[in-house]
Amino acid sequence: IQKDHTTQKIKIYTVEGSDDVGIVLEVLKVATALDNIPRACCMLVGLAYAVNLAYPKKLRYTFEVFQKLLLKLDCSKLSLKVNSLKNKLLT
Repeated sequence: IQKDHTTQKIKIYTVEGSDDVGIVLEVLKVATALDNIPRACCMLVGLAYAVNLAYPKKLRYTFEVFQKLLLKLDCSKLSLKVNSLKNKLLT
Protein backbone atom coordinates (compact mmCIF):
# COMPACT_ATOMS: atom_id res chain seq x y z
CA ILE A 1 0.00 0.00 0.00
CA GLN A 2 2.72 2.46 0.92
CA LYS A 3 4.86 1.95 -2.19
CA ASP A 4 2.03 2.61 -4.66
CA HIS A 5 0.75 5.86 -3.17
CA THR A 6 2.55 8.12 -5.63
CA THR A 7 0.96 6.57 -8.69
CA GLN A 8 -2.35 5.29 -7.33
CA LYS A 9 -4.52 7.79 -5.48
CA ILE A 10 -7.55 5.50 -5.18
CA LYS A 11 -7.03 1.80 -4.60
CA ILE A 12 -8.81 -1.36 -3.53
CA TYR A 13 -6.32 -3.62 -1.78
CA THR A 14 -6.25 -7.26 -0.76
CA VAL A 15 -3.82 -8.89 1.62
CA GLU A 16 -2.52 -12.22 0.34
CA GLY A 17 -3.17 -15.06 2.75
CA SER A 18 -5.89 -13.07 4.49
CA ASP A 19 -9.49 -12.12 3.83
CA ASP A 20 -8.66 -8.45 4.39
CA VAL A 21 -10.02 -6.28 1.56
CA GLY A 22 -10.15 -2.50 1.87
CA ILE A 23 -9.99 0.92 0.28
CA VAL A 24 -7.09 3.36 0.28
CA LEU A 25 -7.47 7.04 -0.61
CA GLU A 26 -4.29 9.10 -0.88
CA VAL A 27 -2.30 6.57 1.25
CA LEU A 28 -4.91 6.41 4.03
CA LYS A 29 -6.89 3.27 4.68
CA VAL A 30 -10.48 4.52 4.76
CA ALA A 31 -12.22 1.13 4.84
CA THR A 32 -11.02 -2.30 5.95
CA ALA A 33 -12.49 -5.77 6.45
CA LEU A 34 -14.86 -5.45 3.49
CA ASP A 35 -14.73 -9.25 2.92
CA ASN A 36 -14.71 -9.25 -0.90
CA ILE A 37 -13.84 -7.25 -4.03
CA PRO A 38 -17.44 -6.63 -5.22
CA ARG A 39 -18.36 -5.09 -1.85
CA ALA A 40 -15.20 -2.97 -1.96
CA CYS A 41 -16.12 -1.74 -5.47
CA CYS A 42 -19.59 -0.71 -4.32
CA MET A 43 -18.20 0.99 -1.23
CA LEU A 44 -15.58 2.83 -3.29
CA VAL A 45 -18.16 4.18 -5.74
CA GLY A 46 -20.47 5.15 -2.88
CA LEU A 47 -17.63 6.82 -1.02
CA ALA A 48 -16.55 8.74 -4.10
CA TYR A 49 -20.15 9.85 -4.69
CA ALA A 50 -20.74 10.84 -1.05
CA VAL A 51 -17.63 12.99 -0.72
CA ASN A 52 -17.69 14.19 -4.34
CA LEU A 53 -14.23 12.85 -5.24
CA ALA A 54 -12.85 13.39 -8.70
CA TYR A 55 -12.31 10.05 -10.39
CA PRO A 56 -8.84 9.19 -11.72
CA LYS A 57 -8.67 10.25 -15.39
CA LYS A 58 -7.86 6.76 -16.66
CA LEU A 59 -10.84 5.28 -14.79
CA ARG A 60 -13.31 8.13 -15.18
CA TYR A 61 -15.73 6.34 -17.47
CA THR A 62 -15.50 3.07 -15.53
CA PHE A 63 -16.52 4.83 -12.34
CA GLU A 64 -19.21 6.78 -14.15
CA VAL A 65 -20.77 3.55 -15.46
CA PHE A 66 -20.71 2.01 -11.98
CA GLN A 67 -22.17 5.11 -10.35
CA LYS A 68 -24.70 6.27 -12.89
CA LEU A 69 -25.78 3.18 -14.83
CA LEU A 70 -25.38 0.33 -12.38
CA LEU A 71 -26.11 2.08 -9.08
CA LYS A 72 -28.38 4.76 -10.63
CA LEU A 73 -26.85 7.60 -8.63
CA ASP A 74 -27.11 10.97 -10.36
CA CYS A 75 -28.00 9.21 -13.62
CA SER A 76 -29.56 12.28 -15.24
CA LYS A 77 -26.10 13.72 -16.00
CA LEU A 78 -24.24 11.34 -18.30
CA SER A 79 -21.12 12.06 -20.32
CA LEU A 80 -21.44 11.57 -24.07
CA LYS A 81 -19.47 8.30 -23.98
CA VAL A 82 -21.53 6.79 -21.18
CA ASN A 83 -24.79 8.00 -22.73
CA SER A 84 -23.77 6.30 -25.98
CA LEU A 85 -23.06 3.07 -24.08
CA LYS A 86 -26.43 3.30 -22.33
CA ASN A 87 -28.21 3.74 -25.65
CA LYS A 88 -26.39 0.72 -27.11
CA LEU A 89 -27.33 -1.40 -24.11
CA LEU A 90 -31.01 -0.43 -24.38
CA THR A 91 -31.32 -1.33 -28.07
